[in-house]
Amino acid sequence: MISKAERDEISEILLKVKAISVNIKTPFVLVSGIHSPVYVDCRRIISFPKERTRIIELFEKIVKEDIGLENIDVIAGGATAGIPYAAFLSQKIEKPLIYVRKKPKEYGERKQTEGVLKKDDRVVLVEDLVTDGNSKINFFNGIRNDGGVPKYCMVVFSYGRPVILEKMKKAGVELFWLTDWKNTLELTKRKGYFSEDEYREVVEFLKDPIAWDRKWASGEKDFGEER
Repeated sequence: MISKAERDEISEILLKVKAISVNIKTPFVLVSGIHSPVYVDCRRIISFPKERTRIIELFEKIVKEDIGLENIDVIAGGATAGIPYAAFLSQKIEKPLIYVRKKPKEYGERKQTEGVLKKDDRVVLVEDLVTDGNSKINFFNGIRNDGGVPKYCMVVFSYGRPVILEKMKKAGVELFWLTDWKNTLELTKRKGYFSEDEYREVVEFLKDPIAWDRKWASGEKDFGEER
């Protein structure tokens, strides 16, 4: 089981390599189109050998202590952010690797997975983060459609929303994460990674992203930058 100290360690890695960025003056635009004062980009970590090695060590710890090597047949990475993490881990624990596309190919065998996936292979999906769980469900469905059995999912960072665990439970998949917003916000407050204004805005955003975006659009959130 990942300890509180280890979760703190990963949160600090994310902050130090700027995989977590905050900007309340010029918010980020998310895929959904809404504005956010904070952005999580775990893809950055792969450019830092020492930090990524530590993350893979903790994924290996979960595999050996919480899941069991004997309960895994294949490691899967979700395209594209999860592929490097899955590759590093599969090499570390000497398990076969596949990756999962966002949708099946429209030619050839029309599969959603690439690599060797045998019928009833027990699969661990490795990803960078989970925000609402929807993309993970898509990957699970792709694995099932190609004959595999998604049993576990591991991510570096979880948004920690209750809906995530609800979706995982419904999908029959157990979720593991190295750190989350609760842990990270505690760390930022304790060590001063965010200013008071930044901390307040991130907390408010995470409580209700749509409401925060509306306030930004209306001009209520004005920290001095031209828009």
